[in-house]
Amino acid sequence: MPNTNSFGAASTLRVNKRDYKIYRLDSLEKAGISKLNRIPFSIKVLLENLLRFEDGRTVKRGDIEYVAKWQKSAAHEIQFRPARVLLQDFTGVPCVVDLAAMRDALKQMGADPGLANPLIPADLVIDHSVQVDQFGSAAAFQINAQMEFDRNQERYAFLRWGQAAFQDFRVVPPDTGIVHQVNLEYLAKVVFTNEKTGEAYPDTLVGTDSHTTMINGLGVVGWGVGGIEAEGCMLGQPVSMLLPEVVGFRLAGRLPEGATATDLVLIVTQMLRKKGVVGKFVEFYGPGVSALSLADRATIGNMSPEYGATIGFFPVDQVTLNYLKLTNRSPEQVALVEAYTKEQGIFHTADTPEPDFSDTLELDLGTVVTSLAGPKRPQDRINLPDMKRSFLASLGAAPKSADLAVNSHKEKLHEGAVVIAAITSCTNTSNPSVLIAAGLLAKKAVEKGLESKPWVKTSLAPGSKVVIDYLKDAGLLPYLERLKFHLVGFGCTTCIGNSGPLPDNVAQAVTAGKLNVAAILSGNRNFEGRINPLVRSNYLASPPLVVAFALAGRIDIDLVAEPLGTGKDGKPVFLRDIWPTSVEIEEAVGKSVRTEFFAKQYSEVFKGEPSWNAIQIPEGKIYEWSDDSTYVRNPPYFEKLVDPATSVKDMSGLRALCVLGDSVTTDHISPAGDIPADSPAGRYLISCGVKKPDFNSYGSRRGNHEVMVRGTLANIRLKNLMAPGTEGGWTRHIPDGEQMSIYDAAMKYKEEGVPLVIIAGKEYGSGSSRDWAAKGVLLLGVHAVIAESFERIHRSNLVGMGVLPLQFLAGEGRETFGLTGEEIFNLSGVREAVQTGGRVRVRAVRPDGSEISFDTQVRVDTPQEIEYYRTGGILPFVLRQLVAANRQSA
Repeated sequence: MPNTNSFGAASTLRVNKRDYKIYRLDSLEKAGISKLNRIPFSIKVLLENLLRFEDGRTVKRGDIEYVAKWQKSAAHEIQFRPARVLLQDFTGVPCVVDLAAMRDALKQMGADPGLANPLIPADLVIDHSVQVDQFGSAAAFQINAQMEFDRNQERYAFLRWGQAAFQDFRVVPPDTGIVHQVNLEYLAKVVFTNEKTGEAYPDTLVGTDSHTTMINGLGVVGWGVGGIEAEGCMLGQPVSMLLPEVVGFRLAGRLPEGATATDLVLIVTQMLRKKGVVGKFVEFYGPGVSALSLADRATIGNMSPEYGATIGFFPVDQVTLNYLKLTNRSPEQVALVEAYTKEQGIFHTADTPEPDFSDTLELDLGTVVTSLAGPKRPQDRINLPDMKRSFLASLGAAPKSADLAVNSHKEKLHEGAVVIAAITSCTNTSNPSVLIAAGLLAKKAVEKGLESKPWVKTSLAPGSKVVIDYLKDAGLLPYLERLKFHLVGFGCTTCIGNSGPLPDNVAQAVTAGKLNVAAILSGNRNFEGRINPLVRSNYLASPPLVVAFALAGRIDIDLVAEPLGTGKDGKPVFLRDIWPTSVEIEEAVGKSVRTEFFAKQYSEVFKGEPSWNAIQIPEGKIYEWSDDSTYVRNPPYFEKLVDPATSVKDMSGLRALCVLGDSVTTDHISPAGDIPADSPAGRYLISCGVKKPDFNSYGSRRGNHEVMVRGTLANIRLKNLMAPGTEGGWTRHIPDGEQMSIYDAAMKYKEEGVPLVIIAGKEYGSGSSRDWAAKGVLLLGVHAVIAESFERIHRSNLVGMGVLPLQFLAGEGRETFGLTGEEIFNLSGVREAVQTGGRVRVRAVRPDGSEISFDTQVRVDTPQEIEYYRTGGILPFVLRQLVAANRQSA
């Protein structure tokens, strides 16, 4: 619809001898509605978005006035339209599958299949598929890349079909980099332009990965969403959201000698988790911001999901402009960014007044100390000197050991042994200071005569090819390789669970001794069962610490007081002896991190290797599904469309599929890593003729709903309280009490016509944005989830798949009412509660016939979400919209 421009905001900005149409924020100030310097920078970006899309229907004058007056509270729904969508292959393949299936559905309904096409630019970066199969050798990268291609050729052919079949859809080929680092270094514009309309406006995005927030460090508003919500955006649906509260995080001082951005983000994560910022924006301000490099800011923005915020935002300033120049953005683009942001009052300087935040907290950067986080949550920060005590306390018993065969002799592998040391993840490999620090530490270690321990699986997996260029230029890559930190791939690898198998001798020792061994990685997540199925304790740390612990070979060590090992001179070598100084790091970064490297590596970013270009691409705008495929199958989401007029109703006779505790992550609900042969998904693949070495991972199979529904709630570390004494995807079928896999129980309930419910604790659905955590429970037959609290993205995904999220009232939970999962659940007042945001009454009937009733809060949070829920989810809603539009235009 045309812009009503009721505030007279449309204007012209001339930059580089070119006129751009812009929507001036100061028009609101001139109208006497707003004082712009009171409004947080991130909210100003949302406000411009509303001005630009004011149409009197989805964005009304009153919406703009409410935001412009900035009441500091989340009490008003707004419709946000991002400039673009960002995807990675694990979450992107299911998006393309859904769009292809929607084209089939449109054709069957007599509508134009071409309507299922992105209306805004969408970029997909293939980064989640490479695994660390080979390590510790110069050949590791080529071997892993070839194995990746061999495993995923069918998926890649499908993505290349999508690139040809859909407009405004680009694919960055494999072995290029990690999506968020490629976005930071190349894709992001900061100020976007529309060549058709001549408009200039803030670059904004949603991404199908929770760490999309890394781009917040560049002054770009963007966050992670589920794939289904991203599909809605691509097809023209706005993001329906409550105007968020904004927590101001004031930074002062400078990082002390020896502290890294990783140490900083771990303490920020700890502080904000304690504060409670789920569903809120966090905006960083104060004199300490100018002391942080752009890469430091990106590290902090990256871990927004770990501290629970929707975004962790840094406004555009001179540091931003300098970074754009460093990374080879054109002079014209940099000039546009500077001119536009200054004109709109969204450029930060030392003189900028502090906005009015909903709440604030503060950190003196000078108090940051060297830290790790673990063993299974990113917010559980541990000061380096406390590491030994913390790990030993987590064991709960005396450490065990097992025999380990090393070459021709035997050693003892003890609990606490570091068996994985991975320099991985865009969180840290986007930051030259910590990568250079790791290289300098490796150089000093080699010169002292230290080596990585033989049981440590080492790896270097940067998020950008630029990293290898500057490590080579600084003369540091050979030293990392001497410690067996060879390049294994340009992708997420260990951070997302693609750590590959442990060496046979190590795996045998761990299994035989039932040892609690450790992984240390420069990543952002360390949830149970995520990194490697044999590794129970996982710690996040800076890249130089990753190298240090590889040298030590164990996590149960105080690296402040105990030596890493013995040097070639026979003397003990301590961490302080090889830790690089800030001057050494800054000099190497200044010398070796150069614009020419960015220019070279991104000049042909979409081209790909010969193997990529040699893939045979299916033809046509309608995808030809194959019944023989185990990677890409036509999903069932459009087979039975519900009637919105009657779909929202009371539910009766629900059985609990599982009863879960606190901090159940989307990794628990829908694992991304290894597929065990004896699991329901493994047995399915074997029945299809797939051998275990060719299983690949759950993440790579997300285009096949048959695999994914069998993998739902199948994480090997899941603890279902209905099946005490078990670990993994087990439950009991009620009322007979038979123990079986969660998938088998769900299918048995489906045969019996019994609907299902999940009972959970706090922070249900934290972690990754993966929409399969919602798709999977829907296909298992789950109609509702009752939890003490939900993480933002997963709650939205549940609604987006037509699953009802219900929240226990404050201070209440399953223990309050003695729920065991053996009850029959009945939900009443659903229709009215969904419409009004009210409460649903739950009546639980115990096996002995006694009952208990309690209220729960409906978490369908916005009017737009109500419409999604009424139609069975976002995908059916969009399909109906497209069919209606087709009929109107016919």
